[in-house]
Parts: sequence; C-alpha cells; structure tokens
Amino acid sequence: MTKPRSDARPWVLLFVAVCLVAVNMRMTITGVGPLLEQIAADQGVSAAALGWLASVPLIAWAVVSPLAHSLSVRLGLSRTVTWSLVALMVGTVWRSLPGGPLHLWLGTALIGAALAIGNVLLPAVIRRDFETRVPLVMGLYTALLGGLGAVSAGYVVPVAALDIGGGALGWRFALLTTGALIPVAIVVWVTATRSRRTDAPSAAGNARTDATGSARTGTAGSGVAGAGAATGSGGAGGRVWLDPIAWWVACYMGLQAALFYIIATWLAPVSTSAGRSPVEAGIDVMLYQIVAIAGSLLLPFVYRGRGRRWVPAVIPVIISGAFACVVLLPTDPTPWIMLGGLGSGMSLSISLLFMVEKATDHWTAGALSGMAQSVGYLIAAAGPITFGALHEASGGWIVPLALLLAIGAAQVVAGIVLGGTRRVGEART
Repeated sequence: MTKPRSDARPWVLLFVAVCLVAVNMRMTITGVGPLLEQIAADQGVSAAALGWLASVPLIAWAVVSPLAHSLSVRLGLSRTVTWSLVALMVGTVWRSLPGGPLHLWLGTALIGAALAIGNVLLPAVIRRDFETRVPLVMGLYTALLGGLGAVSAGYVVPVAALDIGGGALGWRFALLTTGALIPVAIVVWVTATRSRRTDAPSAAGNARTDATGSARTGTAGSGVAGAGAATGSGGAGGRVWLDPIAWWVACYMGLQAALFYIIATWLAPVSTSAGRSPVEAGIDVMLYQIVAIAGSLLLPFVYRGRGRRWVPAVIPVIISGAFACVVLLPTDPTPWIMLGGLGSGMSLSISLLFMVEKATDHWTAGALSGMAQSVGYLIAAAGPITFGALHEASGGWIVPLALLLAIGAAQVVAGIVLGGTRRVGEART
C-alpha cells in the first residue's frame, strides 16, 4: 500500500513566504504620507483635501474585508492570498500611470482591496500553520509590516527628488518602487504553498469541536473542502457578528489603526510646520515606523502573565501621549517619535494577536479577522480625514490633537475589556 502524500511543507520556506507577504502589506501605502504635499501640488489640491487619499485604502479594507473569509472558504486560504498579491501588483502599477487623477485614485482603491484580503487572511494562515509559535510569528509578521513600511516612508522623498539627467524622477516613480518586492513574494508564496491541496481541516488529524462540544470533521479530497469544514467555516462567519467580544476586538483594531494612520499621514506635515525640512520630516516618519519593529518584537515578552491584563490598555496611553509631546514640544521631537513608534508596533501586534487568541480555531480566526478589520478600518478611515479637516478649520494642531487623544482614551477602554480571558463564542463566567 502506498503511503498517502503529506501536505506538509518545509517550515522555513513557508515562514519566508509569510514574511515576504508581510513586507508588502504596508510599503505601498506608507510612502504616500511623506509625498502628500508633492502629490497635492501636482494634482492642484490642498494637502488637507488629499487626506482622503490616505483614507481610500482604509475604506477599501472596510468594504472588502468581510468578503475575504468567504473567498478563502471557496478558493482556499493560500490561493486567495496569491490572487490578492497579483491584484496588489496591478494596483501599484496603475496608481503610478501618467495622466489624470483617475489612475491615482482607482489604483489606490485596488491596492486597498488587495491589502484587505492579505490583512484578513494572514492571521488565519499563521494560526493554521504555526499554531505552536503564534506569538513569535505574529510578532515577526507585524515587525515586518512596520519595518518595511518605515523604509518606504523614508526613501520615497529622496527617490522622487533624484535627478538622473532628465529632471527629478517624481512621486509617481517613487510610489512605483514601493511594489518592487511584490513579484518576489508571489513566486515564493506559490512555491511554498503549492503542495497544499486543500485548506480545509483533514479527516485524519483536524477534528474540530463546535459550540455544543460535538466533534465536527472536514474531509479533504481533490482540492474540495469537506462538508464539515464548509459548515464550520461558514458558521464561524455568521457567529462573530453577534458576539460582543468580536465587537470589542473590532473596536480595538479600528482605534489603533486610526491612531497609526493619523500619525503616519500627518507626522510629516506637523514636523515641517515646526521648521524641519521635507527630508527630515520623511525621516521622522521612517524613524517612527522603524522603532515600531522593536515594539512588535517586544510584545511577546511583555504580553505574558499579569501583562496580558494591563498591557492592552497601557499601549494607547503611550502612543497618544508621545504624539501630544511631538505637537506641544517640537524643539526635539525624536525621543517622543521613538516612544510613540514603540507603542505603535505593540499596538498593531496585539490587535492582530487578539484575532488569533480570541478565536477557537483558524476558521473562526479568519472570520473574526474579516469582521474586526472591516469594522475597524471603517472607524480608522475617518481618522486622517477628520484630523486634516480640523487642522484646516482651526489653522493649528491643538484641535486635531484633542481628537487623537479622545481616540486613545477609547482604545484604553477596549483594552481593559479585552484584557480578560473570554473568547468569541464563550459565555460570560
């Protein structure tokens, strides 16, 4: 009797594939903030009005995220991630095409839709393939999100200003380079995941337990998810929308994203208004996101023991307090930028970790991730727009700072609730 072929893949190759996908989850959008004034001047609008551009991906995430779970059930997690990377590559090229503003806005919308799929499904992939190493892999995943996003924010201004003989390369070319690693990610991801014939739980080893405690088993076969898997995965998609813990996860996700995208979009204008050059302001944004790497890597060491209870609530205090110091004490913003970046990395890591820890299996994790990111990014999308509108209306940074502090306070409340041990689907004890 021949031995059935295993669906196991080399752990290292799969880990590299996840890391490469993570690399491309932020680079294409974090480069927009430092180039905001250049893009606005080229398009003939104010930088505040162009704050909508920073919110387009967030709106796309809110609209598309609920669809990611259903797509993964139909196509499988791995194949859905592959197509999201292809769409991300197309959107990145489209955004930089010469011509009217339509390319910029529609390309950005496609980028947002593609990133929505990856954002939702990568936590589920990590839960599925790295179940015993979730905090470590999630920490590294979010560190790469912030790290390469920081690189993008830091280099786009010098690249846009680079003159190779025919004038400056410009913001279109600079934004195009933010997608340079997408083809590499596609090749490695397809190579690492091609041996997986189904993403459904196997009959042999992945019996699942439903809410009533009965075993439910999926049957793998010829690339089609088993009936049990389909039932379980579909049920998870509906249950999370009725669960209060899922809604708290969504609020925490949205509030941390609102803080991040407000700061990533408006830190450079805040810095230039304090007298720093555009290059220095771009470096400020890069530093903020580079330090976030340390925050992501630090989280597994502080989010343990009693830290599980209080760390989620302390993080937003660090972020909002640090940005307040950047606005109010602009003489030397570097220490505050570093402190805020440290908190930002931990905040993103713990938001994604909640989507895994508060779920009972990887199908529920995928459904929770889709729901939390849909609601969360709908909340976050209003952040950069409202912040910019308040700045334009008031002519300063104090009024919009009050908005940021209010968002941080709301995240503290969500962190206190999620510091408990209750998970999605579990009754209150």
